[in-house]
Amino acid sequence: MSESTLTRPTVANPVPALPPGRGIRLGIKRIGYEVKTYFRVGDQVFFTFLFPVVMLSIFATAFSTSGKIGTNPDGSGGITQGAYYLPGMIAAGILLSGVQNLATDIATEKSDGTLKRLGGSPLPVISYFIGKMGQVFVTSLAQIVLLLLVARVVFSIDLPTEPELWARFAWLYLLGIITSAVLGIALSAVPRTGKSATAVVIPIVLVLQFISGVYLMFTMLPEWLQNIASVFPLKWLAQGMRSVFLPESFADLEQNGSWELDWVAIIMLIWCVVGLLLCRFTFRWIRKDS
Repeated sequence: MSESTLTRPTVANPVPALPPGRGIRLGIKRIGYEVKTYFRVGDQVFFTFLFPVVMLSIFATAFSTSGKIGTNPDGSGGITQGAYYLPGMIAAGILLSGVQNLATDIATEKSDGTLKRLGGSPLPVISYFIGKMGQVFVTSLAQIVLLLLVARVVFSIDLPTEPELWARFAWLYLLGIITSAVLGIALSAVPRTGKSATAVVIPIVLVLQFISGVYLMFTMLPEWLQNIASVFPLKWLAQGMRSVFLPESFADLEQNGSWELDWVAIIMLIWCVVGLLLCRFTFRWIRKDS
């Protein structure tokens, strides 16, 4: 996103241009500031960072006596309830880190005048967004590491050992977090005030989680609801993560009986492009109706 793309508020004196490369260096330094600010807000840490860990713990504990999922007719095989929910919690965590975190954070900064002050400062647009994107990468990676540690140490969930599965996880994560981040930036234009941001964003995120196979087995949903969920990226990200962490036999339980990784990549890329276009046309340092 170029500086000409994103409208700065009008100031009396033009902001002097910085030397080439200075904006990127400032952005990298700003990542540390954004991460520190993120962890200082208690409710934000709980609802975006710790929430997937809490939900995994609840599901793994509450359904621990329900038996394994996907057992053979003779009762052998299968995986624990916690192992089944783990990939969905990872996908939900990526969504929370990108969409919910950035949408509410930027909307609040826009409402309290922080963005207006930054827009009139020498800080380049690229530096601001490097800081935000860097914060999302750092916090989401920390969240996933914590999730995997809790899954392995507390609930004895087996993790993949094949390098190709971790390579698949890497591209799914990168595509998922970039898509979630740009959609979060675009969604930040919707709330009219910082106080209304959570009321606008959280219901959207919760509904997507319930219809996308995060909390419920996707094929348990009515077909019409499955078709609606298939339009949105979370369904595909959760499906891709299941292809990493669940046995290959579980592909039969998916909507079309396979992991459909090609469609996972296509739908995620489409939403990434949509998010970038929305950012291009909707992001402002201040609301147009202010």
